[in-house]
Amino acid sequence: MSLRLAVIPARGGSKRIPRKNIKPFCGKPIVAHSIEAALGSGAFDRVLVSTDDAEIAAVARQYGAETPFVRPPDLSDDHTPTVPVIRHAIAWANEHWGTVGQACCIYSTAPFVTAQDLRQAHARMVDEQVTGYVFSATSFPFPIQRAFRIKPSGHCEMFHPEHYNTRSQDLEHAYQDAGQFYWGSAQAYLEDKIFFSPDSKPYLLPRHRVQDIDTEQDWIRAELMWRVLQESQQ
Repeated sequence: MSLRLAVIPARGGSKRIPRKNIKPFCGKPIVAHSIEAALGSGAFDRVLVSTDDAEIAAVARQYGAETPFVRPPDLSDDHTPTVPVIRHAIAWANEHWGTVGQACCIYSTAPFVTAQDLRQAHARMVDEQVTGYVFSATSFPFPIQRAFRIKPSGHCEMFHPEHYNTRSQDLEHAYQDAGQFYWGSAQAYLEDKIFFSPDSKPYLLPRHRVQDIDTEQDWIRAELMWRVLQESQQ
């Protein structure tokens, strides 16, 4: 029987937020939130953290994940894309644990990811026979057709001036990557399929459970959102 593998990428060299992957987020290292969601989902045979950093590995193991290898330096720099990291983990697991049938990349800085979302997204991938990925997504809060740029002169210019007088409710909805998880077959990862392809389907999340965390300001906002969400569920 093939394995279902969770891979949480968490390298040590984050620049904008130093030690980002193990920085405390609402009481525990932020990577712990992703690990606990993966373990709690019951959707995986193995939950693996791919890291090049001994301290991150120790924290990951403390919260129940496996760290069976040290990620190679050529997959740990600032410019390494996600898919090669997941592909490396799948190849390692194929060699040491058995054949991986399905894999899910779960980002280490995704404290809003839930066990339920991971289960439901996996069920969608299987039931609808998705050959690409089922990935977390959310809607843009305002029609992108009415976006504008600011030119070097300081003046503004619409990207789509033909929609200047179009009512917001008449414009097509647009969606964005929520940056939480990406379910796919092992084959999709090994073949280097892109996430946003005609073979993939988004798993939509409400906007109040989505926040990129790239800066210190993002971090503060995310913690405030997380605490409010927890209070609303009590």
